[in-house]
Amino acid sequence: MPSGEIEDTAGAPAPAPRDGDGPVGVVHPVVRDGDPVLHRPCAPVTVFDDALRQLEADMVASMYAADGVGLAANQIGVDARIFVMDCPDARGNRVVATVVNPVLKLPLLARRVTEDEGCLSVPGETAPVERAATAVVTGVDVFGEPVRVSTDGVAAVCLQHETDHLDGTLYVDRLDAPTRAAVLTAAGLAPR
Repeated sequence: MPSGEIEDTAGAPAPAPRDGDGPVGVVHPVVRDGDPVLHRPCAPVTVFDDALRQLEADMVASMYAADGVGLAANQIGVDARIFVMDCPDARGNRVVATVVNPVLKLPLLARRVTEDEGCLSVPGETAPVERAATAVVTGVDVFGEPVRVSTDGVAAVCLQHETDHLDGTLYVDRLDAPTRAAVLTAAGLAPR
């Protein structure tokens, strides 16, 4: 995606992904809860090369193949601080972004929302999770250029959810123990 700032809160649609000037993505299987790569902080990205651009393309292809709206690198088994997303803001505008080494910023007095949240790494299940209604993430793109995503709605939840992944936290970790066990069991995963 082109570098720059995505300020969807102004109501303009977010930029679309690059058209044909990057690598073709390969679909990777999504790692499930319980895999150690999902439960530890990811390593910062320090090299911005063709391999990183290939990873971005693979992540986008994997996200769309799994019918997801966001995907963190560790969800395809890669220990790197990068996520991709394509999800709507509160007005239904698409927020399409790739953020490398994201830093999440939440307003101090942000309104909170509780919505059902799901995860490709906990397939088929959702549970209510409380999150900030708005969020901002800063970082860089796959070329090392600054990126800032400021949004609301599902896209704000996605920013928080994907940044959590890169910190080794899944949405089920935000649930009380009995609810977490029930969700993981229903997804066919080992309760913890």
